[in-house]
Amino acid sequence: MTTERRLGVDVGGTFTDLVLSSPEGILTAKVPTTPDQSDGVVTGGHTMVDGTPAVALVHGTTIATNAVLERSGVRTALITDAGFEDVIEIGRQDRPSLYDPAVTRPAPLVTRQDRIGFDGDVDVVAARVREMDPASVAVCLAYSYVDPGAERAIASALRDRAVSLSSVVAPEFREFERTSTTVMNAYLEEVVSSYLSRLGERAGGIAERLTVMRSSGGLIGVDEASSLAVSLLLSGPAGGVMAAAALGGAHGFPTMITFDMGGTSTDVCRIDDGRPELVYQRFIEGYSVRMPSVAVHTVGAGGGSIAWIDGGGSLRVGPHSAGSVPGPVCYGGGGTDPTVTDANLVLGRIPADVRLGGELGLDIGAAHGALTDLGQRLGLDTMATARGIIAVVDSHMERAIRAVSIEQGIDPAGAVLVAFGGAGGLHAGSLARGLGMSKIVVPPHAGVFSALGLVMSPPRLDVSRSIHLEDPGLIAPAMADLVAAARRRFAATHGGRGGTVRTLVDVRYRGQAHELTIETGPGLVERFHIEHERRNGFCRPDDPVEIVTLRVEVVDQPALTWADVAPPPVTSAPESMTPLELESGIEMVPLYDRGALAPGFTTTGTAVIVEDIGTTLVPPHHQLEVLPDGTIAMSSGTT
Repeated sequence: MTTERRLGVDVGGTFTDLVLSSPEGILTAKVPTTPDQSDGVVTGGHTMVDGTPAVALVHGTTIATNAVLERSGVRTALITDAGFEDVIEIGRQDRPSLYDPAVTRPAPLVTRQDRIGFDGDVDVVAARVREMDPASVAVCLAYSYVDPGAERAIASALRDRAVSLSSVVAPEFREFERTSTTVMNAYLEEVVSSYLSRLGERAGGIAERLTVMRSSGGLIGVDEASSLAVSLLLSGPAGGVMAAAALGGAHGFPTMITFDMGGTSTDVCRIDDGRPELVYQRFIEGYSVRMPSVAVHTVGAGGGSIAWIDGGGSLRVGPHSAGSVPGPVCYGGGGTDPTVTDANLVLGRIPADVRLGGELGLDIGAAHGALTDLGQRLGLDTMATARGIIAVVDSHMERAIRAVSIEQGIDPAGAVLVAFGGAGGLHAGSLARGLGMSKIVVPPHAGVFSALGLVMSPPRLDVSRSIHLEDPGLIAPAMADLVAAARRRFAATHGGRGGTVRTLVDVRYRGQAHELTIETGPGLVERFHIEHERRNGFCRPDDPVEIVTLRVEVVDQPALTWADVAPPPVTSAPESMTPLELESGIEMVPLYDRGALAPGFTTTGTAVIVEDIGTTLVPPHHQLEVLPDGTIAMSSGTT
């Protein structure tokens, strides 16, 4: 076990999850997420550390994502080459939905009147900016990824305000993606920096220092996080993926699919050979972001997702959520719209006497009434309505898993489904059955697994540089320069500490409009052909290839490994029975307190397992085994 006390705090849409690692073990808690996220973080943090500050507070936050969703970033100006002012709006020729003429792209984050064309005169654009007086400025010149001099000159002339340079944020070719990413960073920078500053001032009694999770699965300091706000857009979900990777490495799982179901959304990701898949281009609410991130696919399906009836009379679930306020009907916080949690409670999948987080009691009568009202409008009884809600939300999540497996040439039947989040264990069985997956694992501390992943994550730096080479043998000098620069920057930002370096390149066939990222080393071109065929169904081994971008990852050792994650202590709570709605009707099934299940415990058949921070449903005909580290493994016995 680690000798340091480290506090991981992951803010979700409904709950804020906390994990404190210390020489005595792992302590966990959940508190409601507050409108100002720092309130919940500070309140929960003080309770956890109990007067003795931790060495570090490691934070996963949705502050950047929420600002995009709510369009609550700051007024931003864009300086770009004269004649390129509308690139951010023109974008690419692809449409968001090919057969839906009503779907449009989101409005640009910079209005037309706030875009300035640069013709080489720095003083002119600086005067225009001061006249406009925006809160933030994005600078993206067409060839700044080759020569950043002009961008730096503009920044120097605007040193009195927040400026995001594309040559720093995303120094890669393709002007639209680079512009979009830089604008997003400028739009978010003030929101993120003010939040982290406020949190840092309030967290003095909680931890000695504050670090933040970045989307690519590693930690960065507050200063870097504030200036590179766009790198936090998947801050929280990345924590769960990193914890799952550590678990998979310890158990030797070759391929895993993480299934993180919280109160507001579900995040899924594929992990191969202990390494989460990374992507370097994604869309956030329709905005193109060129930034490395774990390849998490998110859908608006969680325990708090609201069930409703569309204009055609069909049952729908999500993406709107009851959140933490008012929350599901059964929370007694004033909610009136039935949610997935209400359906699970009425079906017996969550026992009526469970207290969430050890404190929050559930009102099954209120949940039953809300489902009955919805059912009457659908022409269904209460139980049929609850089953329908579960079926609809499961279909959303099954499609998400298909997106990170089948749609990328991977058969999910050969993968282990790693279920976590407060509701992951409740729905994993039905999803595995629908996808032909025979093995499910629910790790210890599953209800706060993303927060656990935060304290297990290492410091990390990602850098890139676009080039254009047709001979892979010529990349060595340029890569050596980039590695040296990355090492210097990593040492400067992490107190002189070193790290493990991994080098990759973006490769394509000559003239292609898309690339694949391949690790450098022997057989680079051959490995590109193989990956191209797996991803796209064909390869052209006789065609020349181009290398267009160099990438370097610098990753330090984590402060906490999976071997340090001891299972919760075993209690002596007895087994009891609980009613559960099954296809055959209501049956009495075993009810276990997870804290009473010692390593080596096995059973077969339907059961419900409860703990303060989550509930697990063991599907019919599944064999359950508690592994030595406290992980619950469920197997259907099918292939």
